[in-house]
Amino acid sequence: MRHSTFRRSLIAALVASTALVALPALASKEKPVIGFSIDDLRVERWTRDRDYFLEAAKGLGAEVHVQSADANEQRQISQIENLIARKVDVIVIVPFNSKVLTNTIRDAKKAGIKVVSYDRLILNADVDAYISFDNERVGAMQAEGVVKVVPKGNYYLLGGAPTDNNAKLLRAGQMKVLKPYVDRGDIKILGDQWVKEWSPEEALKITENVLTRNANKVDAIIASNDGTAGGTVQALAAQKLAGKVAVSGQDAELAAVRRVIAGTQTLTVYKPIREIAAGAAKLAVQLVKGEKPAFNAQLDNGAKKVDSVLLAPTTITKANADLLVTDKFFTKEQLGLK
Repeated sequence: MRHSTFRRSLIAALVASTALVALPALASKEKPVIGFSIDDLRVERWTRDRDYFLEAAKGLGAEVHVQSADANEQRQISQIENLIARKVDVIVIVPFNSKVLTNTIRDAKKAGIKVVSYDRLILNADVDAYISFDNERVGAMQAEGVVKVVPKGNYYLLGGAPTDNNAKLLRAGQMKVLKPYVDRGDIKILGDQWVKEWSPEEALKITENVLTRNANKVDAIIASNDGTAGGTVQALAAQKLAGKVAVSGQDAELAAVRRVIAGTQTLTVYKPIREIAAGAAKLAVQLVKGEKPAFNAQLDNGAKKVDSVLLAPTTITKANADLLVTDKFFTKEQLGLK
């Protein structure tokens, strides 16, 4: 009789103990823990993403652990492994190298952790969701803006990092616009080159070489982001060509928008960062809670068709730069507008 009573008490205690152990997992769904692995917080663009993401996640009751890989793929892999070991509920990743995370993400999924690919699509991996802007459309907008100013002439294509899948999508969008002009003979593409790590310094050197090889007879340079556009404009300025050669960009970085207003950069493509950051935070929390996000696309990453949210970008020229003030992205004082 005593043995039976003791046994029942022991079983009851074990059940109570098991229930207590399970509580944190249930609690985490109400207060999800998000790991945010970012390519490089030394880049202005990503510091904005981080700040808006943290703000949105806090409003959703989530806790966020931020890691910066500082443009080092092994560091990013180690940091993601650390987030897995910390048993976060979901990891949001801005990949430095979109091709090397297959095994790391497999480990995350084995641990029951959701994975969101942010801005850049992670390739050949079982990611749960992707959020970005329509990068092929961004590339088309860059080319359209330059062609509008320079419908005929010698063009050079300055791509992004070869490790970044977005760079390929941008190029595809650019070529969709440029090909008919090339086929008609209106535009001659002098060459193209990818820019390692989107480096402005490398863009500067490439542009210097292009100008030298072509005796400065270059009419337009399709630079795939504002950092590479900055290096390009610096090289053009040294030859007194800044403002005479059309140059594209993207990200609406402060220095770039100032160049657009000054006339040395033709355009930048503005991607409302608050929108993507808040959208990513919401998406991460929805996945943890088992809710169904409002996806509007699927993109093939080589391993699967990834459910995606693609947002709409906006071309910024001198004529509509004040939109960034209206959007509270910059102040008039920052842009030197009256």
